[in-house]
Amino acid sequence: MATKLKVKKGDKVVVITGRDKGKTGEIIEVQPAENRVKVRGINMVKRHQKQSMQTQGGIIEKEAAIHVSNIAHIDPKTQKPTRIGYRMEGENKVRFARSSGEKID
Repeated sequence: MATKLKVKKGDKVVVITGRDKGKTGEIIEVQPAENRVKVRGINMVKRHQKQSMQTQGGIIEKEAAIHVSNIAHIDPKTQKPTRIGYRMEGENKVRFARSSGEKID
């Protein structure tokens, strides 16, 4: 079952568990139906690519999706992992970092 994700494309996140624990990166793709995200430079896998007119063949490395529970948003103020909250500012609903209260977007 897909739930509302609190992360968006372009967010800075840190991996909190798994083989890439502690690494940071930027979200490049969000898959809300699977509760997964792709993070630049995280969970790199090798794939065999057949040659075509546009691409060269061989073994390429690319990012694989990681479950959203294995990442945490980076607080813009303290640069540490934090949870995300929502609040209303006038008519707009904005995200904020729970640890510092800093507005994210």
